[in-house]
Amino acid sequence: MSKLFEILEKIKTKPGMYIGNPSVSDLFHFLVGFKTALRELGIQATDEEMDFYREFQPWVQKKYHVSTSNSWAKIIMLHCASEQEGLNVFYKLLEEFKHRDKSLNGNSIDNMTSIA
Repeated sequence: MSKLFEILEKIKTKPGMYIGNPSVSDLFHFLVGFKTALRELGIQATDEEMDFYREFQPWVQKKYHVSTSNSWAKIIMLHCASEQEGLNVFYKLLEEFKHRDKSLNGNSIDNMTSIA
């Protein structure tokens, strides 16, 4: 398993220990710092991690039918009443993203059911 997905699993079970409040915005900022730290330490991202870093943002934009320069966290928060709810939605979206059918070249989003 990649370092990124290892830490995401740890955050999911104990968000207060890693990011303070259970918050999708705090998670976003943590992940930016995490990526920067790994790069500074010369730790190479795995293919799975690079897929997340490059494709999650555009995937979320397609999922919510928006075109914006805002972060995936802000897009998620447009559809959530609280940061806690946003964090829960992030983890649901992450599972969808990890299991998406890449062979459909982006059309898989249209075939997914929305998260309610």
